[in-house]
This record gives sequence, structure tokens and C-alpha cells, in this order.
Amino acid sequence: MSIDYHAPTFGSADLRLPDALRGPLKEHLAQLRERYLARGWAGRVGFGRRPALIVIDLALFWTRPQMQIGAEVEPILAATCRVLAAARAAKLPVFFTTYAFDPADPPSPQNRKLQLKLTPDDAPLFELEPRLERRPDEKIVRKRYASSFKGTNLHEMLTSLGVDTLIVTGLSTSHCVYATCRDATDSFRVIVPREAVGERCELMHEVNLLDIDIDLGDVMPADEVIALIEALPRSGE
Repeated sequence: MSIDYHAPTFGSADLRLPDALRGPLKEHLAQLRERYLARGWAGRVGFGRRPALIVIDLALFWTRPQMQIGAEVEPILAATCRVLAAARAAKLPVFFTTYAFDPADPPSPQNRKLQLKLTPDDAPLFELEPRLERRPDEKIVRKRYASSFKGTNLHEMLTSLGVDTLIVTGLSTSHCVYATCRDATDSFRVIVPREAVGERCELMHEVNLLDIDIDLGDVMPADEVIALIEALPRSGE
């Protein structure tokens, strides 16, 4: 696998790796992957016959860099829209997620870790990014937790549709993307288009993307995922 030594064009500038560390870190991660392969990890789950696409948390609270946990996500959004277009053309089930914001929710211990500065007037921030052009038959899963499965009926909806493969896109690699992949992997083949997921922190992105590829699903170039979607048999064929 070739190594990209350039700084990412997404994320937060203050959370990027120092230039002097980027090359050595990526080389080390590539070596780690080879060592895991030698131990029998990082096998390929492959693309199934009935895929669905999930777009995680590409809502305004995350896609606007000035927001508390926002970041520059333009490349991720663009890649996700490309995968989304292919999924729609192939008539795949499409799901979106966003945070189920409710100021009346009681606090949890995790609220001590990330103290969101939100008021009841901030509810519109959890609407989807308009450029996704969500269609009326594309389900929005409103979730309280990192995983798109926890506390929702996503698993039931996927199984009722006969889905065997979940294509995972969106934000953030180390949190909601990772948690969703973790919960999906026991029931579905997990496919992650590399360019269509992202993270405000470069280091967290690289490490968690490798972990996903080693243990949870297949991390692939977005172009390859799109080609596999386009190669699926169409109804009537």
C-alpha cells in the first residue's frame, strides 16, 4: 500500500501531526499492518450481494469549522456525495445519522468528557448538510450515542431489508464511524471508502482507520467501492 506523506486537507489545523512526524508515523503504521497480516489479521470480508450505505453525522454541527467540534470536511463530504450518487443509481438503501439533540435528556458520565456548549436554540445545527440532498425515502437515524446501532432500530431495519454489507461513510473516524463499524461487524460485512470518512485529528484518523481495516472491515479507495456498487446486478438483470 502506497504511503501519502502530504498533510490532510480535512480536519483541524491545530490537531494535525507535525510535518517531521508524519512520514515516520505513516511508515510505522504500514509496518504494523504487515505484522498483523503475518499473524492472520486484516483478512478481507469482501462485498456482499445486498449492500446499504450509511452516512454518519454529516450535519451542520460537524461540517461547519467554526462549530465547537466542527472541522474542515469538504473532501470527506465530496467523496461521500460520490459514493451516495452511486448508491442511489444502484437503488441501494441509504441511511443518514445525526445527533438526537434534546435539552431535556438527563446527563451521563460521558458529558463530563465532552461538555457541549448547546442551548435549545441550537437544534437546527443537527440538520443534515444540504449538499447531501437527502431524499424523502432515505431514513434519518437520530442517535444519542456514538454507534449508529446503540439505542436505535438500525439493525432491525437493515435485516428487514436483507442487507449483508454496510458501506460506512462520514464522521468521525475515531468515534462514531469506529463505533458503528464495531457494532456492525458481527452481523454485516463492513466496507469503508477511505476518502469518505474523516476526523478532526490526523493522528486519531490514521490509527483508527488502520484498526478498522485490521479488525472490523475493509478500508478501500472510494473509487473501488463505487466500481463495486456499479457492478451490482440491477433489478431485472
